[in-house]
Amino acid sequence: MAVFADTPGARIARGVCRWLSDAGAAPLTEFSPAPGLRVDVAALGPDGTVSVIECKSSLADFRADLKWRGYLPWCDAFWFAVGPEFPVEALPQDEGVLVADDWGAEPLRLPTPRPLAPARRRALTLRIGRAAALRLRRFEDPGAPPSV
Repeated sequence: MAVFADTPGARIARGVCRWLSDAGAAPLTEFSPAPGLRVDVAALGPDGTVSVIECKSSLADFRADLKWRGYLPWCDAFWFAVGPEFPVEALPQDEGVLVADDWGAEPLRLPTPRPLAPARRRALTLRIGRAAALRLRRFEDPGAPPSV
């Protein structure tokens, strides 16, 4: 059985995933929307929208991470998820903000919508579905040979 890490970022991600699930979305942690990219949480909404949530456990973590801009072309909505003590005024104004802990998340600011092109949405939906199915397969049969 997989054990969820007990780090500040992992606790934020856990709360975000609970919030997404409560909203009817299907979250997937540590997802790669394209080669060379890895987002903290991606979610497929009930209407087919794709959200990316980047979890930041501290201001230093946020300032050191410049790769989040590369995630914008891969989602309809981009959010930063932070803990309750995070100085949210340091985050970009166009991006959504979630305040999260182990148990859930609350939206503080909605993201600027960026509708994906239909071809990219289809490719991402397939990639999310395959990634989730392969993870479930590895969970159910840890001794199985790796899948493509």
